[in-house]
Amino acid sequence: RYRRAAEKPVSFRPQGAQPYDDRMLSWQIPGRTVSIWTTGGRVKSVAFTASAEQLATLALYRKGESDLLERDGMWFLNATCEVPEAPLNTEPVDFLGIDLGVVNIATTSDGEILAGRELNRIRTRERSLRKKLRRKNTPSAKRRLRKRRRKEARRAKDINHKIAKHVVAEAERTGRGIALEDLTGIRERVRLRNVSLVRSSAVQFIAYKARKAGVPVMHVDPAYTSRTCAECGHIDQANRVSQAWFACRSCGFVDHADRNSSRNIRARAWELWRRGAQSTAPAPPRTLRGGTGRKRSITASDARCASPAL
Repeated sequence: RYRRAAEKPVSFRPQGAQPYDDRMLSWQIPGRTVSIWTTGGRVKSVAFTASAEQLATLALYRKGESDLLERDGMWFLNATCEVPEAPLNTEPVDFLGIDLGVVNIATTSDGEILAGRELNRIRTRERSLRKKLRRKNTPSAKRRLRKRRRKEARRAKDINHKIAKHVVAEAERTGRGIALEDLTGIRERVRLRNVSLVRSSAVQFIAYKARKAGVPVMHVDPAYTSRTCAECGHIDQANRVSQAWFACRSCGFVDHADRNSSRNIRARAWELWRRGAQSTAPAPPRTLRGGTGRKRSITASDARCASPAL
């Protein structure tokens, strides 16, 4: 095993990210410039752009390595920032249940429905445009296809960020925790790829924003949440009349199906918390260092603001 690993040559992608420490790259944040050490010597006064929020974060919390990368003809600097986390709320008054879906991206146990119509319209429009451009197959069509790469993914991520921020802010304002379905293995269980990506992305965004805000998160078993009556607890597949509506065959309770599911999720989370379960808010991949703060990479995919770009 060692021989196979040692004999394999180390290769680097031509467009792979180049890491820099503070000796090789220095930030002049007030002037919005950086100084980079290259093989041809040090290049000074390289201008970058960033939003006001990112500049403030850079000035207060930047620490450690920065990565220079090229994407679609543009150059980006990913800066590592150690953002302190708020202390965890260990005595929530209740939980805010969140049911995640595709038609409605998120539905809360308070009855608020965060619809996914905008995201679905964007996907339909982008898919239709890509099909037309591929069919045309001219040089200009190919250029336009390259230009629109990742556009749909960026918009979907932006919408998910906004919804996650709204959910966490509401839970923090009311002193509650957040209850989510445990979606471990959803990519293998769900046949539609978009369904699994939307749900898993939304869960990750809500979880790491809740961790930063100090809001406890409970992941509960999602089994039968859509078939269980939130009023009487009766479980029956026939209770789910349609995608949108729930009607209990036992007590006659009628409600929006996603709202009923979110209430069941809230109840399961509250029961787990009363039994002594701890918050299950996970650390975001490659963004948590130790236990003192959040190591945040400001990237082009970050929430609603352009990354520092050269």
